[in-house]
Amino acid sequence: MRWITSRWSTNPYYALVIVVIACGGIPKANRKANITSFNVLGAALGALIALDLNDRLGRLVVWRLACLVWATGTLIQIFASGIYGLLLFSRIWGGLGAGALTVTAPLYLSEIAPTKTRGLVVGIYMVILLAVLAMGFFINYGARVHMSITRTQYRLVQAVPLIPVGIAYGLSYLCPETPRYLVSKQHHQKAVEALARLRGRAIDDPEIIKEFATISARERERAIDLASVSHWTIFKETQTNPNYRQRFWLLIAMQTIAQWTGGNGITYYVTTIFQYAGVTGDASSLVSSGAYGIVKLIFTMAFTWGLIDILGRRRCTLAGLSLQLGAHIYMAIYMGLGPGSADNRNASNAAIASVFVYAVGWSIGLCTVPYLYGTEIFPTRIRNLSYAISMGLHWFFQFAVVRVTPNMFVSLDVWGAYLFWALICFSGLIILGICMPETKGVPIERMGDLFDGPWYLRWRAKPKECDVASSIDITQDVELKDARVLKSSGSVL
Repeated sequence: MRWITSRWSTNPYYALVIVVIACGGIPKANRKANITSFNVLGAALGALIALDLNDRLGRLVVWRLACLVWATGTLIQIFASGIYGLLLFSRIWGGLGAGALTVTAPLYLSEIAPTKTRGLVVGIYMVILLAVLAMGFFINYGARVHMSITRTQYRLVQAVPLIPVGIAYGLSYLCPETPRYLVSKQHHQKAVEALARLRGRAIDDPEIIKEFATISARERERAIDLASVSHWTIFKETQTNPNYRQRFWLLIAMQTIAQWTGGNGITYYVTTIFQYAGVTGDASSLVSSGAYGIVKLIFTMAFTWGLIDILGRRRCTLAGLSLQLGAHIYMAIYMGLGPGSADNRNASNAAIASVFVYAVGWSIGLCTVPYLYGTEIFPTRIRNLSYAISMGLHWFFQFAVVRVTPNMFVSLDVWGAYLFWALICFSGLIILGICMPETKGVPIERMGDLFDGPWYLRWRAKPKECDVASSIDITQDVELKDARVLKSSGSVL
């Protein structure tokens, strides 16, 4: 019972776990992993479902549906009242909404953002996500300190996520649908109005006319390509077209490496990791976890508002992996030699510091880059399918990592888990160091130029080689035609 009580300070789900343990059944270690990971399993399914809904219903409609699903899952979880099966169902159901949002939100942002600030705009998604996560650590701490361990405490903590979900749902009605989606549905007048609104210009502004000409030309091309074409046909094309195939498998490699470096496993069980590193006491572990969340938030903000569009995606990814690798190596040695000994305080402090070093590396690299990379490297024809598949894989891997991390700590004596993660980081430095081109400043329409030629020379690809300036000049005839229609009739195409 002492073990259960200490774990309550980490996660309020244990109010229900106490009831289940008292009744016997599944071992408590598996209950912990199931309750934590089933939300991630639902997210994996939600990401795949969003693949079809985004094109059928539109980005904003899917956004709102996802918020509602997430909210209802949270409500069921709040009132599960110790029913283990219902709790697991609510975790999966809420995860469906969360997973759909991880596909729809970055896709929406990448489609409305100007080329020069695309990295900033999509990166803000992760900043807000991590800000709410950091708040969650301190909400748990506040509940632990100021409330007794009761069902009311559990329900209050679990109800807090309804606030940001409700805000996201309400604010969606202030946002326009993406011009690219509107054009794909032949709502041309609405599309140009949405583009003008997003750019803060008049619909007859020359810059709006020029950008809309690019979008409409690409969407016409996509409509012809996708006429009566199934998702399976598009997927086969991603594997038969050498250029598409390289992009697809690069993103899959990034998602695989990102998850198996331990990123989300450490985030989900960070309070336990701090205890392994020598932090004593439940309250101290929660405060340290909150500090961990703040460090991630600060460096993700630095990444989003500067590094990503100054240093670029490639440099940030490799620098982040290097920091993760160094942190894992130290933790593996520290845990292997005997962590937390009273006469080894300096080593323990260094272990605690290494957790924060890891947070910095994770934040400026693979925590955020795959989201952005997945929305920008594909042409419109295959973007939705390819990105949704990558996010589905992201969530399935995250489910696997979160599910097995407690077991890895036990079966590999903690240090073995860090050694495994270090090997993945090292492999990632080699694979991404060779195969990952820089996409900073390259318009979506010209990404294919980065993936021409042999895969082993991808590291040499430079944005300047893509003739960025010419990317918006689809054809002079298209621009003039669109301009004449816009100015003369107020209706487009």
